[in-house]
Amino acid sequence: MKVTLIAGSNRKNSTSTSLLQYIENLLTERDISVAFVDLFELPLPLFSPDNWEFHPNAKRVLEAVADGDGLIIATPEYHGSVSGTLKNALDYVTGGQMAGKPVLAVSSAGGPLGVSSLSHLQTIVRNLHGINCSEWISLGHASTIVGADDMDDVLRKRIEDAVHSFVDLTRRLAAGSAAAN
Repeated sequence: MKVTLIAGSNRKNSTSTSLLQYIENLLTERDISVAFVDLFELPLPLFSPDNWEFHPNAKRVLEAVADGDGLIIATPEYHGSVSGTLKNALDYVTGGQMAGKPVLAVSSAGGPLGVSSLSHLQTIVRNLHGINCSEWISLGHASTIVGADDMDDVLRKRIEDAVHSFVDLTRRLAAGSAAAN
């Protein structure tokens, strides 16, 4: 199994990217192959449907999406929605590239929760024919430090449970797909 992680912040040392790095460690501890796409380090030009000669960075994002059996997408919550950086990256993706793939939505917010960004991200995933995981992860108060030693047990368990649910969904969908072929 290979999981593609997409960090959708355009901020160095963002909480949502730190959370995704923590999740990456959880996956690699389970011997799951991971591709990590950090949009802060891989800037993309604004998507235009008039130009299908994509920038090399956009091609790398699309290859990572296509290669993943599942996707975990993280975003900061900006004004009640996903970051413009992440939305721009997802505009490059077609329904055929995400169709049938499980997606775990992750957010961090400056307030108590990033529920609006998660709802918007799940709507985008549905429109790209991805399969939203029944769980999601939202960190409130973006100053929260994410790291194995810095987390309380409740947060750690919530993250681990959501990742477990996503991995289980990804495995079940892969098994069903293999049986259908």
